[in-house]
Amino acid sequence: MLRLENISWSTPDGVKILDGLSLSIKDNELTVITGPNGGGKTTLAKIIAGIEKPTSGKIYLDSVDITDKDVTERAKMGVSFAFQQPVRFKGITVRRLLELAHGGKMPEDEICNVLSRVGLCAREYTEREVNATLSGGEIKRIEIASVLARHTKLSIFDEPEAGIDLWSFTNLIKAFEQIRETLEGTLMIISHQERILNIADTIVVVGGGTVQRTGSPAELNDELFGGRFTIASCRKQEALFQ
Repeated sequence: MLRLENISWSTPDGVKILDGLSLSIKDNELTVITGPNGGGKTTLAKIIAGIEKPTSGKIYLDSVDITDKDVTERAKMGVSFAFQQPVRFKGITVRRLLELAHGGKMPEDEICNVLSRVGLCAREYTEREVNATLSGGEIKRIEIASVLARHTKLSIFDEPEAGIDLWSFTNLIKAFEQIRETLEGTLMIISHQERILNIADTIVVVGGGTVQRTGSPAELNDELFGGRFTIASCRKQEALFQ
């Protein structure tokens, strides 16, 4: 289990982004973090991954205090982070990327399994370079596959829908649905998208630097998707926190 206790974080010029946030994320579940822009969602994800360090508070992974551990140490403990814009690697094939993530050579059937879980045919993609010839949707799914290849305890995706077209987004949803069916480890996604929220086990609404709501999609359906506002509209989302 991941547990955050009274996490605060401020920008170098003193603007407080997180303000005493506390949160527990269960093992083997898909948790989606949502809320208005500027509410602290991406900062929270980076703090969990070790990219940023909290101004105050504690972070525990399986009861181990990881607050002072850097991103490399957390990665070794099983924490993965996927950026909004995945990095492309000219000269590195998909096979090589997956094996680097895995930490060694992967059997062919395991590579096929990882790629199929994100909706890609191994025969078509294994020897392709991870470069500009891949579409936004393809590179996103390959990044997800690389996270799966690591068999991490906690995988964090920061707005995976960013910068991809509708067709790619539909396939991305299918990939997350397939992963959720056979989830091994905890999956955490930062997103505004209703279709991603609807496949979550738990939704956490973050705004004003703190947790505002926690519940299942069914429990939060009226607030997030009902008549008062929709989750896709940042302006309407802010009404929740007023």
